[in-house]
Amino acid sequence: MEMLLPTTLCMAAAAALVNFWLAIRCGQIRAKEKIGVGSGGNDLLERRMRAQLNFAENTPWVLALVGLIELAARGGTWLPYVAAAYILARVAHGLGMDGGKFEAGRGAGVLVTMLTQIGLAVVAVMIALGKM
Repeated sequence: MEMLLPTTLCMAAAAALVNFWLAIRCGQIRAKEKIGVGSGGNDLLERRMRAQLNFAENTPWVLALVGLIELAARGGTWLPYVAAAYILARVAHGLGMDGGKFEAGRGAGVLVTMLTQIGLAVVAVMIALGKM
């Protein structure tokens, strides 16, 4: 029996781990600064909260597009690389949101996220139109 949607399954698992990691990073600041709700005006916590929310805002769209392209059997060998690049970009973005030596990761993460979404959306439309 062939495994269905292996790229989607792997990406969903990786996304869950990244989301957990982003939450832990927020929790570390909350515990250290004794902030129960909100950001308490803590700049680093605000940045980390925003990184996690940005992840939560973008990842469902990418995951849905990856899954639907894979379900349409049009993913080929390129789709796992796109999914992996997206996940790595989101890690870079999360680190970059802290500022400092990893700050460039924020811009790189945003760029890869946007290109991934646009690229996957174009592929999805091409599949829907029978052009791919």
